[in-house]
Amino acid sequence: MPVRQLPEQIVNRIAAGEVVERPASVAKELVENAIDAGASRIEIFTDGGGRRKIAITDDGGGMTRADLALAVERHATSKLDDEDLLRIRTLGFRGEALPSIGAVAKLNIATRHAGEPHAWTLSVEGGAKSEIAPAALSQGTRVEVSDLFYATPARLKFLKTDRTEAEAIREVVRRLAMARPDIAFTLAGEERSPVTWAAALPGPPGQLTRLGDILGADFRISAIDVRAEREGVTVEGFAASPSLTRANALGQYLFVNGRPVRDKLILGAVRAAYADYLPRDRHPVVALFVTLDAREVDANVHPAKIEVRFRNAGLVRALIVHALKEGLAREGRRTAANSGSAAIDVLRPAFAPGRANWGQPSGGQANWDSRRSPAFPVGSSPAFQAAAAMALAEPGQAAFDVGTPTADVRFEAQPPADLLDRPLGAARTQIHETYIVSQTREGLIVVDQHAAHERIVYERLKASLAKNGVQRQILLIPEIVELDEATVEQLLARAEELASFGLAIESFGPGAVAVRETPSLLGKTNAGGLLRDLAEHMAEWDEALPLERRLMHVAATMACHGSVRAGRRLKPEEMNALLREMEDTPNSGQCNHGRPTYVELKLADIEKLFGRR
Repeated sequence: MPVRQLPEQIVNRIAAGEVVERPASVAKELVENAIDAGASRIEIFTDGGGRRKIAITDDGGGMTRADLALAVERHATSKLDDEDLLRIRTLGFRGEALPSIGAVAKLNIATRHAGEPHAWTLSVEGGAKSEIAPAALSQGTRVEVSDLFYATPARLKFLKTDRTEAEAIREVVRRLAMARPDIAFTLAGEERSPVTWAAALPGPPGQLTRLGDILGADFRISAIDVRAEREGVTVEGFAASPSLTRANALGQYLFVNGRPVRDKLILGAVRAAYADYLPRDRHPVVALFVTLDAREVDANVHPAKIEVRFRNAGLVRALIVHALKEGLAREGRRTAANSGSAAIDVLRPAFAPGRANWGQPSGGQANWDSRRSPAFPVGSSPAFQAAAAMALAEPGQAAFDVGTPTADVRFEAQPPADLLDRPLGAARTQIHETYIVSQTREGLIVVDQHAAHERIVYERLKASLAKNGVQRQILLIPEIVELDEATVEQLLARAEELASFGLAIESFGPGAVAVRETPSLLGKTNAGGLLRDLAEHMAEWDEALPLERRLMHVAATMACHGSVRAGRRLKPEEMNALLREMEDTPNSGQCNHGRPTYVELKLADIEKLFGRR
């Protein structure tokens, strides 16, 4: 087949495929143009998921008649001052969006520049441009795209439902609105009720207001301010505390020089920073903004400009990890404080009867007998029924004599007054041999003793490893652990990494491992259970996983096995010692599996439960 030159119309439609993938691509390009035009208010309207119509109206600078004529030509742009592609300071710069859209849809542009006597309008249908004509428009630009892909019907077959396409447009607008809280956005259409995000004040408070409007009140309440700067690179934004997580990574929003991007490097950095706080199947919610010199980042590596490439990727990753870890450590106790409101909601009664109706049914019958109520335990013992009847017949203190509590509860005598002023208060009791209840000046705290000690041991292991290595204890008689051959091979392959944490193992024939040394911090431990758990974690490791992350997984597993177990009785002095260690341990608000270590209940909230407030 001979070589031939393709017609310009076909070339434009092929090129349009790189830019216009779906209706959301059109909305993204047009909203970015409005932002670059200096708009303070942008309105987006869609119909049919954007397939029938997309209309973008802004109050930006607008275009002159001459600029409008060039705007629909290929490779014409107002976003570049010169030919230096290393200094990209705008969202759009390729000069392909409008001609590409006009090649596959019906495009109409109306715009007015401040220096023009009136507005001008221009239409493009399937690549064919109309003459420029006067129009009525007070300010800015209005762009309407209708019958998307009518010139390339094959593309219509690959579009999803109107609702799905409308949701994709909504997500695009959400990301751009998060990047620019100083701009007011309105999103409306046939598929949704109008949503308006008002312009916010500049600075972190306004940024958090916009993020809270989009991500929800839960994010606003749990958001932690993060910031780090080095060598001209700044990382700032907000990260949710570990108490707010999602089942996927869709709640992680990343912006580079104001451009929403999806970057595996940054996502990996976020995952590494939260590794000590979350279970493996949960993901954090963050909104991070990276600012650096335009020459240090390449925004031209993807046709849709959704990916970037950094000149110094290691620096950016290190800054993100540092900023997140510093913020999480600073607000380490917020997780437990945030859990208090959830606990109050669980405790709050679903129905609180009025005082006037106590002892009477809803109908107010005076001769109502509570023993006939469905709530009265019909099948209870005769002794219980007799005691209940006595309490009803002769009200008094006898009604409160319920015998010995069934739960395993140990009470502490009046604690020293100075302990009540400590952050975690004074231990008052241990219930079910699992939870420590402490009292503070402002309320009470319930501590999960295993989760709390697990975090303490984990932080000790990390500190010991960083300082001079984990101290070991040599077993007088090596413990032989029988495992399947595949598990043995996995453990022996990581023997050097395990040895760095004081766990010395060696082969003991097929299907067995000899444990010769264990970390001193763990005390007496179940070597068999520890090795099996370690093997399960190692089976999920990717060889590309950094050594530091692998070591932290080992430390977390060891900490779990070396901690105070649920079901162990603690003396009052042991409970208070655990509370004091928690106060001195970083990140003590949650264990290394992501569970809260304690829940704080304010006295004011408890009083509300009982109608005292």
